[in-house]
Amino acid sequence: MIPIRDTITSRTIPVVTYIIIGINTLFYLSQAGMESGINSFIYTYGFVPAKLTVPEIAAYFTLSDIIFSTVSYMFLHGGLWHFVGNMWFLYIFGDNVEDHLGPFRFAGFYMICGVASALLHFFLNPLSPVPTIGASGAIAGVMGAYFILYPKAKILTLIPIIIIPWFVDIPAFIFLGFWFFIQFYNATDSGSVAGIAWWAHVGGFISGIIMVKVWGELPQPPAEEKLKSLTARKKSPKLQNIHARPVSNSLDLTGNIEITSLESVVGTMKLVNIPWGFYTRLYNVNVPPGVQNGTQLRLAGMGRVGSYGVRGDMYLTVDIKNPVL
Repeated sequence: MIPIRDTITSRTIPVVTYIIIGINTLFYLSQAGMESGINSFIYTYGFVPAKLTVPEIAAYFTLSDIIFSTVSYMFLHGGLWHFVGNMWFLYIFGDNVEDHLGPFRFAGFYMICGVASALLHFFLNPLSPVPTIGASGAIAGVMGAYFILYPKAKILTLIPIIIIPWFVDIPAFIFLGFWFFIQFYNATDSGSVAGIAWWAHVGGFISGIIMVKVWGELPQPPAEEKLKSLTARKKSPKLQNIHARPVSNSLDLTGNIEITSLESVVGTMKLVNIPWGFYTRLYNVNVPPGVQNGTQLRLAGMGRVGSYGVRGDMYLTVDIKNPVL
């Protein structure tokens, strides 16, 4: 299952999430450009439990080196797909958690979740000489927070069936609950034998659940509200999943399409996914400039199919978010 986007549109641009993705990208490109010494680099800056417990290994590292590695390991990755997968999950779930906590508190939340995941991995694998790298633990914390904050949100998920892409809305508590179950099952079944620090994922997820309540109660920095106003979103998501509803006594369907105040003034183009029955259909929808809240856009022939191939229409009701005050 590949998450495409969620149905909760954040009110602000997730600046810290994008910065974290940018830093990870720089580190990954640096790793990819290393012609030699990559193993030594990963062992130095990755989190290795044996640095604290095995004297023969600990002798090569100072205490400051070991402490620093509990943070630096979060920005290293083992390969392209490891990097891409982590950054994509952070992109999907990070914006809403950052929107809830605020950028400054989110930055601290992310880092502490990463450290907490490393510590749980250490306590359960204290003698492991294998370096743990990757942002998975910290991102698992973000997912744990999302699980608590937005359990009823829907995750638009791509499920490939052979070569046919099938898009389906999955409630967040099911999507994330299933993800956590897989991590926990693999952790109890194999620990980190398979080359993946499953317990770090579990630890990050649990720490995110615990911390989101505590962290959200911390005082809001004075600059945070100003930053929120500067980063308020001007555009709604390009891809939107339409929850089609039948119109009684007709072949027509109806649903809502979200746009922002700016888009209502200047117009926009959206790619909408309209699932109906066992069919999933993708269409480009042109939203003309000057539309009002509640305006209906008619998509001719995109409704249900009746007798003799007759098709109804699809009516999308414009829902303007983030109105300009």
